[in-house]
Amino acid sequence: MANQNQNQKKNKEDFSLKATTPNISAGRAISSDRLPTAFDLVEKMQFLFVRVVKAKDLSEKCESQPCNPFVEVNLGSFTGRTRCLEKTTTPEWNQVFAFAKERIQVLVLEIVVKDKDNDDPDEFMGRVAFTICDVPVRVRPDSPLAPQWYKLEDQNGVKLQGELMVSVWMGTQADEAFSEAWHSDASETSGESIAHTRSKVYISPRLWYLRVNVIQAEDLLLKNSNIGIFIQGVLGNLALRSRPMKCNASPMWNEDLMFVVAEPFDDCLLVTIEQGNPHKHESLGICVVPLKNVQQRIDATPQASVWCNLQKPKEKEGEEEVGFSSKLNMRISLDGGYHVLDEATHYTSDVRPSSKYLCKPSIGVLELGILNAVGLSPMSKENRTDAFCVAKYGPKWVRTRTIVDSLSPNWNEQYTWEVFDPCTVITIVVFHNGNLNGGKNAGGKKAEGAMDRRIGKVRIRLSTLESDRIYSHSYPLINLHTQGARKMGEIQLAVRFSCSSLLNVLQTYAQPLLPRMHYISPLSIFQLDNLRNQAAAIATLRFKRAEPPLSKEVVEYMLDMGTNVWSMRRGKVQFFRIACLLNVLVSVAKQFHEIHAWKNSITTVGDNLKKRYDRLRAISGRVLEMMADLATQGERVQALLSWRDPRATFLFVIFCFVAVIVTYLVPFRILMFMWVTYVLRPPRFRFDMPAVPQNFLRRMPAKSDGML
Repeated sequence: MANQNQNQKKNKEDFSLKATTPNISAGRAISSDRLPTAFDLVEKMQFLFVRVVKAKDLSEKCESQPCNPFVEVNLGSFTGRTRCLEKTTTPEWNQVFAFAKERIQVLVLEIVVKDKDNDDPDEFMGRVAFTICDVPVRVRPDSPLAPQWYKLEDQNGVKLQGELMVSVWMGTQADEAFSEAWHSDASETSGESIAHTRSKVYISPRLWYLRVNVIQAEDLLLKNSNIGIFIQGVLGNLALRSRPMKCNASPMWNEDLMFVVAEPFDDCLLVTIEQGNPHKHESLGICVVPLKNVQQRIDATPQASVWCNLQKPKEKEGEEEVGFSSKLNMRISLDGGYHVLDEATHYTSDVRPSSKYLCKPSIGVLELGILNAVGLSPMSKENRTDAFCVAKYGPKWVRTRTIVDSLSPNWNEQYTWEVFDPCTVITIVVFHNGNLNGGKNAGGKKAEGAMDRRIGKVRIRLSTLESDRIYSHSYPLINLHTQGARKMGEIQLAVRFSCSSLLNVLQTYAQPLLPRMHYISPLSIFQLDNLRNQAAAIATLRFKRAEPPLSKEVVEYMLDMGTNVWSMRRGKVQFFRIACLLNVLVSVAKQFHEIHAWKNSITTVGDNLKKRYDRLRAISGRVLEMMADLATQGERVQALLSWRDPRATFLFVIFCFVAVIVTYLVPFRILMFMWVTYVLRPPRFRFDMPAVPQNFLRRMPAKSDGML
């Protein structure tokens, strides 16, 4: 029994949050009109930077064999290579190499120019050597060091033909060349894989809701009077359909088709009237609407309906489109009053509306220092881990550099975000880079199994952070496996939330969490789920075209896609959350759970059974959401007195103090009269927006932030 208690205590400590004391320089104050630039939340790391700019007057073997120059930067056992430029004596590379100072074990840096030869060994064309102790040190905010021309020499120090323009200096990770540099931490990578090791900042596109309100059609040329008619809207690769109507020359729908579109609005919306069933149908008319011509609205005022002349569909290849009398009545608008949700509402990182005219100024600054990770589990067959971090807050995504083959990587990178609402969450995830050295097959496509594998996720709610205080902790990286939750290592982070005015922060607690349009013209749960999937698909396609790209599995895991279906583990978690709130009924609830904890193998017979099973999972997922909402509301009430959100608890204590004074001085009959008068006030004095207490309670933290 004693050993069992010790094991339980050890497991509890392994998954706990640990305070750390990193060697960082903090305590800097910020001004309200300028974002901070100093790297004071991470440990300073020294790097030897080498920028190879270009060369000139390189010697050629002969006129029939022009030289194909490239440069090797040698520092002990580390060697970095520029790209090879063919058939030129005046190449320009402009590439940067960074060597960690702690790994430098030699006294001389050697930069060698070589001629690429496919048949014979590469020919030596000259070199430039630098003594490490003589390299100048650059301290920010000094300007970048100007590159200089150096005469090439042979191995014996004899001057050769040709010159090389380079610059060499000692700097830190605050140097602007740091993110573009080849790093000695990734010395094993080569070719196109080098791009996948660099740190980058990504900005997701500004998203809007496109509302297509299909009202009715007239003068349709029906081909079969017994088959239903429906509207189909196509935008890119997405097609949405209305409900089918009975065959009629003038059908009426009055139905909304909702899309998510990204700025700039270069695409066109294709609206067609189809006759048939979803599997086999025939077009009765086509209407093309350029998104640039669609009106934007920032409130619930409906747009004026417009009659659009339909075009006759092409019956044969190459046949010209001929206009005819069929028309379609629609309202099309870009709704900028909503916030396009790409994350779950209870841990969203941004609540601003799409329209810039409705956005409010920032209230503070969030700074994140990603220091290091320890004890990472091997993620590949070779028992190695190539780890990098991705952090998301609002539209800004950041990616650290990849530390190759290390179970204890040191990143020491710092990033900054503007904060517009304190009741938001920043997400940090550690991944294993699956795109290095053989991540693609012979056809150039992504090889099977070459995907970024997740190691662990951390969420931090800003409302739990005190202003201008640095929080430095070691967070457990937990991942779910078939055997259950497993600790994959720990990551050390330093976080600081700074605000110029505490009053501006406190005012947000009385405001609705989402923009006004979400309450005046709310969207259904099914619409929000569909639109969220669309937003995630747009972000995936946009980041896939970046360099280096963010893979699909990274974006989907950061946005928690696919979490609205049934899961036995989440069901148990939601149940235990509710059980913790209802301690009086815990014994009865456990007995009820044991009665329903039966197991049986599921055999799928036919498509009908599969459809019913999928529908049952979807319904069960809704039940899980209701359980989660019930548990979240109870935990938010508990959070009022737990001081987890110090600003909210401070406001609640002041409210209680004022309420005690008011109830002591004002008779109870007068208070009841005022309350009844307020409840029974005329409708003209009522508002569609949520009340202040409701807004305040919705901003309270809950245990949902820590769910996997």
